[in-house]
Amino acid sequence: MEELERGLLMQPWAWLQLDQNSLLAKAYITKQGYALLVSDLQHVWHEQVDTSVVSQRAKELNKRLTAPPEAFLCHLDDLLLPLLKDTAGPGKATFSCDRVAEALVLRVRSELSGLPFYWNFHCILASPSLVSQHLVRPLMGMSLALQCQARELATLLHMKDLEIQDYQESGAVLSRDRLKTEPFEENSFLERFMVEKLPEACSVGDGRPFVMNLQNLYLAVTRREVQLRQQHQGTGEPQTSSSASPQGQLLNQPEEPDSSAPSLPAPEKKPTVSPEQLPGWHSESWRSLHRQPPSQWSLELPPS
Repeated sequence: MEELERGLLMQPWAWLQLDQNSLLAKAYITKQGYALLVSDLQHVWHEQVDTSVVSQRAKELNKRLTAPPEAFLCHLDDLLLPLLKDTAGPGKATFSCDRVAEALVLRVRSELSGLPFYWNFHCILASPSLVSQHLVRPLMGMSLALQCQARELATLLHMKDLEIQDYQESGAVLSRDRLKTEPFEENSFLERFMVEKLPEACSVGDGRPFVMNLQNLYLAVTRREVQLRQQHQGTGEPQTSSSASPQGQLLNQPEEPDSSAPSLPAPEKKPTVSPEQLPGWHSESWRSLHRQPPSQWSLELPPS
């Protein structure tokens, strides 16, 4: 399951509005299973399953459909990808979520080869190490990167002021007064920012600004984290606390049949759905199950 853990870490967060619930979510699906992470900014839920769990749950929820687990995983990827990319078409699938005790159940309803298709993602509370891996450590890394970027920009502004001063001492005159600026003074700028801009800049809200403005930086930081971990594993050196992987078993055990799932009468003969009959089996969506994030990302400051 290491591929799922690594692949999930290198996925961006998406913002979802399901009924009255605003959620952040990320998912990674392969032929061997899927991993899903969901948060409402107060709790973080997680599910990671392999093909055996997929096969069992598919039998419980879709008694009229018979297909290999890889085929169901392909269909789930076709349904989730547009939702996470905010390009979901009308009528393709219906998503809803319910909270049961400390768990979160994300329900999906769609059609597969002309028959109703149901799926429930049973997410349990994520472990502290998983929350640290996907949120705490990346956000700390992003903060440090933005701080470093701000220092570089301040240095650049000082250099520009010196360049302008040299032009003025050489007799250059500004042709448009509206372009005139005062020399950059970093301490004054920071004091003004704390008073005037900080309340708006750090407004988390429902998490949407984070998703809209900072995902390139988030992916750059998590990709760097994965590279450091792979370097430690390749050299055989013990990992320090800065690159330790989360401990604990992430694989959920198969759940009991969901009594709230729709029950469909079984026909006399079960239609069999082969992978080739599935919508999108040969599509770019399925080939992108092993997608890798771009090799380079730019660091961007959030708009002030």
